[in-house]
Amino acid sequence: MHITNIISQYFGKFAKTEFPFFIQKFINDTYVRTLGLNMSEFRNAKFYKSLNDLFTRELAIPRHINEDENIFISPADAFVTECGTLKKDLLLQIKGMEYSVEEMLTYNCSENFEKVNNGSYMNFYLSPKDYHRYHAPMDFKVNKLIHVPGKLYPVNLKYLNKQIDLFIENERVILECLHNEKLFYMVFVGALNVGQMVFNFEPKVETNTEIREVQIYEYDDVEIKKGDCLGYFKMGSTVVMVWEENFVEINKLLGQSVKFGQNIAKKISED
Repeated sequence: MHITNIISQYFGKFAKTEFPFFIQKFINDTYVRTLGLNMSEFRNAKFYKSLNDLFTRELAIPRHINEDENIFISPADAFVTECGTLKKDLLLQIKGMEYSVEEMLTYNCSENFEKVNNGSYMNFYLSPKDYHRYHAPMDFKVNKLIHVPGKLYPVNLKYLNKQIDLFIENERVILECLHNEKLFYMVFVGALNVGQMVFNFEPKVETNTEIREVQIYEYDDVEIKKGDCLGYFKMGSTVVMVWEENFVEINKLLGQSVKFGQNIAKKISED
């Protein structure tokens, strides 16, 4: 097991510990104050029974969702570190650092590599102060979930600039999604500190454990509605979205912060 996994497991034990009320209130208040969390859409920090409970908090005030079936919305509150068009099968981790979509998706998706070549992509970085639940960006059917064990390097801008193939080295969960016969992928990348990811529709997925083999789950009847909560990160991480060629026109959001529910792409008309 890599040192990043060990560190994350120890921090995870602390984060899920429910301390006596006044100690927990101090921990929560310190976390909110130090990181500058905006709690206006959430319950007061004192009501969360552990640091992890605070970190994975649900929205107390529902977000507005654009119901237009041609619009993709942001799956999370995040910072867009890269976006654009794949150069055949290559996309950017960050400016100047390319990696292969085939290696990120693993060869368990090989039958669809040609579809995503020259497609569109967008990287969403969730910082420790962000809301850490992730949602469906569009109505879709889940074809496949692939859990790839790996390391848990940090995914902040500093590490994105220095760690080659970070999104390939790190543990990740890949969702193969189908919308009106069009394909897109959502890749959830684990990170240092806890490093766990939860998926509401698949409770068998356990990340940052002793499991070292790739786990594959296939589905016939899992359908998700736009805006539905898919699950959550237990600490900061990244979501990478990849669309097949000629599926969407993405908004120019490079270097901008986005919110779950915000428009990020529009389907290309087939007329």
